[in-house]
Amino acid sequence: MFKFKNVRVNNILNIPELRIDAGVTAIIGKSGSGKSTLLRLLNQLDDPTEGEIYWKDQLLSTYEPTELRKQVVMIPQSPIIFDGTVRDNLAIAFSYREENTPDDEALQNALDALLLDKKLTEDANDLSGGEKQRLGIARALLLTSVEVLLLDEPASSLDEDTTQHVIKKLINSAKKHQQQIIMVSHDKQLANSAADELIHLEDYLPASEVNNRG
Repeated sequence: MFKFKNVRVNNILNIPELRIDAGVTAIIGKSGSGKSTLLRLLNQLDDPTEGEIYWKDQLLSTYEPTELRKQVVMIPQSPIIFDGTVRDNLAIAFSYREENTPDDEALQNALDALLLDKKLTEDANDLSGGEKQRLGIARALLLTSVEVLLLDEPASSLDEDTTQHVIKKLINSAKKHQQQIIMVSHDKQLANSAADELIHLEDYLPASEVNNRG
């Protein structure tokens, strides 16, 4: 659970008070309203100009950033793709965390679950934009020990049917492993169908109360 108290970020965000509970939360709002900035605050990729953010009742700024990011994991809109194979790009998440990489069957199953018809031995740099997004989401699907997944427009390069399938798979996995998901989306229909709670942001106006949908 995250709590915000009188948080401001320059002239981008103004959040007098906000609580983000367990489950699936979607952050919506028009372009430039601070959605991605709010998400980046949650694992110290950005810092507030004023105010305090808490995670699990501990001041977020007291966490060591590298260790925090092992538990509060960002899946960006354009995931970083490293030189090497698809397998290499899945394994690197576990190397960073100093954990054993799942076997090839588990890695391939993650790709198949997201309708990514690629072999582990293929060159990751040859993937299309939508395939790279799904590779990034496959990393998240495999990281079952993390506590929070932060998704920034996770399916912006996918068609509607694939988006619904991919997000459903990710949410089902997160619920199975008791993970929290906080996602930014410009797609109100997706946010409404996927999220337990919605946060609506407008240009430098106080963030709306969380709208509980459950």
